[in-house]
Amino acid sequence: MREIVLDTETTGFEPAEGHRIVEIGAVELFNHMPTGRTYHQYINPQRDMPTEAFEVHGLAEDFLRGFPPFTQIADAFLTFVADARLVIHNAAFDMKFLNAELKWAGRPLLAADIAIDTLAIARRRFPGSPASLDALCRRFGVDNSAREKHGALLDSEILAEVYLELIGGRQPDFALTVTTASGPMPQAQAWRPPARPRALPPRLTEAELSAHAAFVEGLGDGAIWRARQAG
Repeated sequence: MREIVLDTETTGFEPAEGHRIVEIGAVELFNHMPTGRTYHQYINPQRDMPTEAFEVHGLAEDFLRGFPPFTQIADAFLTFVADARLVIHNAAFDMKFLNAELKWAGRPLLAADIAIDTLAIARRRFPGSPASLDALCRRFGVDNSAREKHGALLDSEILAEVYLELIGGRQPDFALTVTTASGPMPQAQAWRPPARPRALPPRLTEAELSAHAAFVEGLGDGAIWRARQAG
């Protein structure tokens, strides 16, 4: 199962008010294991950067002018995502922006049901407790010391660790669980080879057996080999 843990940074809260995505970061998981593949892209929003947004992510208007607009990176982004599920903290926010950008770029939209919302998972697991990404890092002991400001790739890497804890711990089954018609097999049975129906035939030649017998004979009566054979 392929999943993409994803985060975006934007110029504001509502694409309907003209706000745009300025950064996308994503981390690939396969069977809940990081593959090492990532996607990271700064984006020119082709508009000003409000002070409130700059204070969150630190991406200045002058810096972003050197990067392509979303229309030029849309195809590369969709190729990376492909048919994966998207793991997002507060998925409604990022999906709203991604689909607005895709619509403006004339590209197909992302289906709402491909998103897994870690915020919703956290609220179900820990009702009444803080469910921000920083709060979940504290709960699970995930190191977020490098998170001085929001950054899409760093936040997606941190979220990947938090997500694995939310669903049962890092590297939950090492892909050893085998599903059968009657349900998942225990992990210990999933990798243990079954007994052979017939023993393998001996591979020693007569000459090798004779040479071994002569060697043991020359060791004397006190040889450990003789004691092991007698046992």
